[in-house]
Amino acid sequence: MKYFLGMVSLIVLSQHSLQAQSQISVADMQSDTVLIESSRMGLTANQTGKFVTVLTQQDIELLPARSLDELLRFVPGIEIQARGPFGTQADFSMRGGTFNQVLVLMDGMRINDPLTGHFQTYLPVLPEEILRIEVLRGPSSAQYGPDAVGGVINIVTKMFEPAYANSERSQISADILTGQHQTYGLSGALGGNTDRIRGFISGRNLSSEGHPLASGETSDFVMTTGSGSAGIDLGQGWDLALRTGYDRRTFQAQYYYTVSPFDESREQTSRWWNQARLTKRSAQRETRLDVTYLASRDSFLFNPAFSANVHQMGFLNANLHHVESFTQSFSLAGGVQASSRSIESNDRGDHRDAHLGAYIMGNGRLGDALYITGSIRADQDQNYGLEFSPQLNIAFLKPSYTLRAGIGKAIRAADYTERYISTQITSLSPGRNLGNPDLEAERSWNYELGADLRFTSSLTASLTGFLRQGNNLIDYVPTPSELIPNNEALSPNATYLYASNLSALNTYGLEAMIAWNQTIADKYRLRAEAGYSLLRNNDSNTISKYLANTARQQISVRASVSHQKFQAGIQGLYRERDEENAAAIGADISPSFMIWHARFGTRILDGRVLIQANIYNLLNETYADLLGADMPGRWWTIGAGIRL
Repeated sequence: MKYFLGMVSLIVLSQHSLQAQSQISVADMQSDTVLIESSRMGLTANQTGKFVTVLTQQDIELLPARSLDELLRFVPGIEIQARGPFGTQADFSMRGGTFNQVLVLMDGMRINDPLTGHFQTYLPVLPEEILRIEVLRGPSSAQYGPDAVGGVINIVTKMFEPAYANSERSQISADILTGQHQTYGLSGALGGNTDRIRGFISGRNLSSEGHPLASGETSDFVMTTGSGSAGIDLGQGWDLALRTGYDRRTFQAQYYYTVSPFDESREQTSRWWNQARLTKRSAQRETRLDVTYLASRDSFLFNPAFSANVHQMGFLNANLHHVESFTQSFSLAGGVQASSRSIESNDRGDHRDAHLGAYIMGNGRLGDALYITGSIRADQDQNYGLEFSPQLNIAFLKPSYTLRAGIGKAIRAADYTERYISTQITSLSPGRNLGNPDLEAERSWNYELGADLRFTSSLTASLTGFLRQGNNLIDYVPTPSELIPNNEALSPNATYLYASNLSALNTYGLEAMIAWNQTIADKYRLRAEAGYSLLRNNDSNTISKYLANTARQQISVRASVSHQKFQAGIQGLYRERDEENAAAIGADISPSFMIWHARFGTRILDGRVLIQANIYNLLNETYADLLGADMPGRWWTIGAGIRL
């Protein structure tokens, strides 16, 4: 309760500085709102009928974060389940779903790995190249196909937004970082444009010996990321954009996935991302062809006494999308998608499968205030056959508020890990994860109602209620070996975490947010935001690994002040969840915890050089997001960056 009162006090105090402002008109509200690329219809956030958050480039620069999970940890409605510091590895959860029920996009194309959703945060671009991050809560399978159950996270980069890229003539930056636990980082970026050609290259290396763990090990890591992108205006509305990016990381992974006393895991993961986009634009229509190829490799060593599990994955994906505006009040969009996934693994075997999808979307405005968006998609997948996913969203816009409603179906098929993990191992020790090739696809119906309130142009609030009725949900369930088919490689009278389809599970909850954004005398930008999430389900007391791990309540807060010569920000998070323990390794999950991060910076040499200090876990809280994976205590870093 004291944590909650402290957060509320911070927001209340910030409101005392508000000055009375006149209400804004609907037209002004829409013109000042960014078009949401992940809507696929050129809609603003208010027109989508969904609870949407957009992190802008300026927001990203003010956050004490160097990875995607750190950027999103304090965004209302997202639960980050991190296993290590600085983005070593983390899972996303939205609306009580597992990490495999969140779809992550890079410039509108899925970056989810066919092996596992644990790799969603491994971005092959640096924050310097990100223009904005769009967070759409709720289902989007009707637009993007499988996995978009709890929500969609879309990372929009500068080079794939020609209008923005052509407005910025050059960018040169370099940063150096050091801190506790022998933490060192070095990064640089270079971008430039002519009237028709644009380009951007960036690279970073970040390493640390890591914080000490209870086992006596340390959470050491080395992470290297680099990317290059380019675009060219071909004339007559044609534009071509290209990118290649690489991310490699080596890290201590003890208890990241198991609570076995034999766990001495280390892991090395690399991803190579390639993307090409050809666009034809005119005043009334846009046609876009996107082709991506993701090649990834993962080497996981559970214990030096065993051989490492080595997996190589390939994911080729193509999407043709067209939008046609018939009038100012009505437009249609549609497209087709084809993909091929493959894996070669000494632990999971060699597999390949294909996927086809086709969709159509329509958006219409009735009168001056009512926006209706409908979608339907058909997916043909080798794992679950033919599935149809319809969705309908409604938004009613007024100058001081927006009312939202939505209903939609979402689907998700098991990934290669859930289907095949450890199935090629000839002798599997008890307590390990075991795949199930016979898993059925998840299906759910989702409903939501919400409202966005605009008290002034600076003060806004949102409230959303949702319900998800899910069937055949996939999770790892403790199962005796004698109940597992083809159990010749298993120990008798032992228990394993066997991937299974769970019976129907209804999940419902509330999401609330209040935000204040004020500029004073064109010099000081003040911002404060608080969010609250409440989650409940009709748990049938089935013990599972990930579905039971989501927070029951979560409160987040962030506040910042920025000026030409200095900037400061603070973020806080309180989480309440079920208590867990693992006696075999002496680990436990506390029923609640609270953490604070802080950032301070000053600009010198006409603002070209920024000197900054970050303090993670300011109050030195002992906590873990996932059982066994202890997160670090207080950890400070200092750094300097130059911008030309």
